[in-house]
Amino acid sequence: MARREPQEPMPGRYPVTFGEVDLLRDLDRSSGWVISKDGVPQSYVDLDDPTYLDFEYVQLMADVIDLLDEGPLDVAHIGGCACTLPRYVAATRPGSRQIVAEPDGALVQLVRDQLRLKSVPRLKVRILDGRTATTGLHDASADLLVLDAFSGATMPIDLATREYMGDVARVLRPAGTLLVNIADGKGLAFARRVLATIRATFPHVALLAEPGVLRGRRFGNLIVAACRTGLPLDGMARKAAGGLTQARCVHGDDLGRFIAGAPPLNDGDPVVIPVPPPAVFG
Repeated sequence: MARREPQEPMPGRYPVTFGEVDLLRDLDRSSGWVISKDGVPQSYVDLDDPTYLDFEYVQLMADVIDLLDEGPLDVAHIGGCACTLPRYVAATRPGSRQIVAEPDGALVQLVRDQLRLKSVPRLKVRILDGRTATTGLHDASADLLVLDAFSGATMPIDLATREYMGDVARVLRPAGTLLVNIADGKGLAFARRVLATIRATFPHVALLAEPGVLRGRRFGNLIVAACRTGLPLDGMARKAAGGLTQARCVHGDDLGRFIAGAPPLNDGDPVVIPVPPPAVFG
């Protein structure tokens, strides 16, 4: 039987469960594609090279993953979109078992139809919100949990509370690692509270961000790595400083000073979730 060639994606605007998204071709890379919603880029994938990561914050997350113990990983991803990191893990750590939770079923179908999701080995996608999906995961079943869930450009508050972090800790193995993507701007009040919340559950925490974002000078992404047994801090600092983003790695006493005075988040707490100014994606 002749081998069936993968279908070429069709750029355009597509209806999904929670609105509409644009599927856009990268004019600089023939196999690169972007999913955007309301003008906010949500996900980038290179269909021919899943190790190519266009978004800087995703590169930082991949740097941390590369420093984990060698071999296949059991990974839970809360937030899916085009499944950039699951593709990366499948390519760099063959044999890994991965579960993705994505509440937008029509978006998942679009990615299956247009962006070759079925080609990613040992990947399961569950059409569930993050809290429900995490509750359904077995105790001590994951080496890595990646929390990269956004509604447009904002992080769902129910995925940033102490109660949720307790459930994440239940799912992770004793030496398992949590990676969280936070978006924040001037003052970083939200990021500080999320960090305080994570540190209330995980004793070893580090923050990775570009210096301008870290100082609150511009809106951007901050990556948090957390573990109960320890983090590869030297490697994280080296990779962050040596990458294209020239990021900083903040931990220990410096992180304590960064968080100082910020109370952890609990279910039901009032909180203002930061929204990027229009110029960020303009």
